[in-house]
Amino acid sequence: MKKAKLLWVDLEMTGLDPAKDRILEVAAIATDMELNEIAKYEAVVQVDKQIIDNRMVGEFWEKNSATRDALIEQNDSGRPVAEVEKDMIAFIDKYFGKTIYLAGNSIHQDRKFIEREMPELDKRLHYRMLDVSAWKIYFESALGKKYTKPENHRALDDINGSIEELQWYLTFLK
Repeated sequence: MKKAKLLWVDLEMTGLDPAKDRILEVAAIATDMELNEIAKYEAVVQVDKQIIDNRMVGEFWEKNSATRDALIEQNDSGRPVAEVEKDMIAFIDKYFGKTIYLAGNSIHQDRKFIEREMPELDKRLHYRMLDVSAWKIYFESALGKKYTKPENHRALDDINGSIEELQWYLTFLK
């Protein structure tokens, strides 16, 4: 029985420009609407070294040099993005029914990369998304309540942090 409803995705990229940057790492967690984990997926996408050298520079990458170095180190073990896309489609075919809602923090940004680099996967996703950052904006601005999650900038860790963050917000509704 396919019971997953939310496809939590986090991508680590060489930067934030979908036209110039590339996906380096992909993680996904399938959950039901109660946020119970059903399955997870992780993959490393191999990116041309020249893109890495040209794009993984600047203040963000200097501040997060350990993450940068780990992402660069694993690049040689990565696979082409088309193979990772096929795996992601197989993952959703196994765990989801027809409707697949993309979920995550600032998920619209990840969606731009999915649209560009994984167009077949993008076609399978519902146009509606569950964006935890919208909850963050409301709780911080309107209620003065702040959730601080670790910022590891690693795909699977970031998804787990986003799920925990949404669970925290939901405690205020009970």
